[in-house]
Amino acid sequence: MDNSKIIYLHGLESSSQSGKARQFAEKFPGMVTPDFTGTFEERMAQLLPILGDKTEWTIIGSSFGGLMGAVFTCEHPNQVRKLVLLAPALMRDPFGQYLNLQTVSIPTIIIHGIQDDVVPLEPVREIAQKLFTNLTYHVVNDGHRLNEAFHQLDWEEILA
Repeated sequence: MDNSKIIYLHGLESSSQSGKARQFAEKFPGMVTPDFTGTFEERMAQLLPILGDKTEWTIIGSSFGGLMGAVFTCEHPNQVRKLVLLAPALMRDPFGQYLNLQTVSIPTIIIHGIQDDVVPLEPVREIAQKLFTNLTYHVVNDGHRLNEAFHQLDWEEILA
């Protein structure tokens, strides 16, 4: 696996220095962990030049970063090899517009905590099941930050 083709998209009030971003960077040296600021549109405008026209990306998105990763994948499925979403904020706009579009067959893994008090589990699962046809959904006994689950999951297998 080419770590330079793995990107981690942090959440709304997070950064490339968050616990998850640093843990991913340690496990997969060379992976891309940029910082994003501003509105959703501004963040997407920051993301596009990073991903460029390269293909075979593995996108890991956490919360708001999961929304960004899902939207990018819907718009550019030929550039994404795998999508991994951690408690993704799929119920937020502008995601609703993608539910009436073509389904996405990119291998997609969602990891969501049953005790998540920020992003509701069931509405996100319903949305994801409508859109992603190659979906694996892991419900874990954890909260929104997935602090416990992060250490228990086999990331090499998930990202393979």
